[in-house]
Amino acid sequence: MDFNKLMARVKAILMTPKTEWPVIAAEPATVPDLYKNYIAILAAIPALGFLIATRSLTGAILQYVLALVVTYVVALVVDALAPTFGGQKNPVQALKAVAYAYTASWVAGIALILPILGGFILLAAGIYGIYLLYLGLPSTMKCPPEKAGGYTAVTIIAVIVLSIVVGIVMTSIFGVGAMTGMMSSQRVGSIATPYDKDSSLGKLDAWSKKMEAAGKQMETAQKTGDADAQGKALGAVMGAALGGGDQVEALGPDMLKPFVPETLGGLKRTAFSAERNGALGMQVSEAHATYSDGANRNLRLEVTDMGTAKGLMAMAGWAALDSSKETDHGYDKTYKQDGRLVHEEWDSQDKRGEFGIVLGERFSVKVSGNADSVNELKAAVASVNLAGLEALKDQGVKKG
Repeated sequence: MDFNKLMARVKAILMTPKTEWPVIAAEPATVPDLYKNYIAILAAIPALGFLIATRSLTGAILQYVLALVVTYVVALVVDALAPTFGGQKNPVQALKAVAYAYTASWVAGIALILPILGGFILLAAGIYGIYLLYLGLPSTMKCPPEKAGGYTAVTIIAVIVLSIVVGIVMTSIFGVGAMTGMMSSQRVGSIATPYDKDSSLGKLDAWSKKMEAAGKQMETAQKTGDADAQGKALGAVMGAALGGGDQVEALGPDMLKPFVPETLGGLKRTAFSAERNGALGMQVSEAHATYSDGANRNLRLEVTDMGTAKGLMAMAGWAALDSSKETDHGYDKTYKQDGRLVHEEWDSQDKRGEFGIVLGERFSVKVSGNADSVNELKAAVASVNLAGLEALKDQGVKKG
């Protein structure tokens, strides 16, 4: 990696984007090259700022992993939308558009160390990033300049929805995961080297082909001029990105309620809520309950149906998820057990922790609170009807 070249590119895209975008578009590149020489380096800046500000290594790692994954998924969306706005599909150019537009936000990420001012700096950087994307789409995706505004607007909507869904899914399951080995293809949707269809690489290839099919649906809808059809097609694009191509109707609140018992760990339920939220054809359902003895013992149960975003958990299952951290007073670890993702945290000083498990690559069950040991939290999770919930993993799923 040429550090001087990297700094020159960052300076040019931020200071003279109108002249730099055509240069970027003309450069030969591959997905691995873009990650290795640019994305992986700059995406580490906000994670470093978060680490300095919070001293949370777990949170910093999570933020870094999400930045790498979200960049990739947004690029798939940009590529799928290209024909809709008169552009040309090209997955590498789409990744260029997204990665270089994110430059402002990544560089400004160090501002996280500033408690109040940092928020304004990051907001300004985000707005400038939208402007960078607007300038870059005509060069990278070959869309007419007059359509760049609409192309940018739809992409930003997709980014917002994606960010909300990713945030709900990741924070409802575990503190940190590691998603590796996913960027080894020369280009998305066309992998030149042999691979096993059941391997991480093979499943990623199949996933990207579903994205391509969703993009064609979007292109067809655009030709009809039917706004409703176009909206559904955009939902299909987002569904393909998050759900691996499957259409998923998340469980309704009434179906989640039976998995939230009246008592948990010997404590009575004191509050309950359940809801299903959706946008752009995507849905996520959550049920929350608190349990208390009216004195010092309190537990919180969270049951989440990732719905359309279950594809994120499938990807996590393909990857090598394994992390462990120990302190003087406890630990934090993520691992796979009997084919299921598991996350547990424990603080022996405060006698608090959490234990969560992912079922059927779709549902998350997590219990947090104070207890004599983490085994009590594990027992509380085990007392939920896990088998019954996992049996619903195909409920509302229409295969893409």
